[in-house]
Amino acid sequence: MRPLLLLPLLPLAVLGALAFAPAPPPASDETWERLADCESGGDWHADTGNGYFGGLQIWPPTWYEVGGLRFADRPDRATRRQQITVAEEIRRQQGWEAWAYCARLTGLLEP
Repeated sequence: MRPLLLLPLLPLAVLGALAFAPAPPPASDETWERLADCESGGDWHADTGNGYFGGLQIWPPTWYEVGGLRFADRPDRATRRQQITVAEEIRRQQGWEAWAYCARLTGLLEP
């Protein structure tokens, strides 16, 4: 019966492995451009009044959480490259689901 004592530790082992999973390789500039075209019409300084900002329509609380404040107070006030840098961290944490609608339209997620 001793092997049963290890069963409660299994979830911890799985979580530990996930915590150290390698980050996905960076997406290409072309990929980010396609996504921005869908999200904001390619306007990297978009402020449409919907509560999301910049070319990738990033929500300010997400921008803060992943370190966007090191570049600007809002995504639309950051450069394209800075927005992509922050977006890579968002993608690492949330995947393409962070941009679910446009990620599906552009083929980054299954329909």
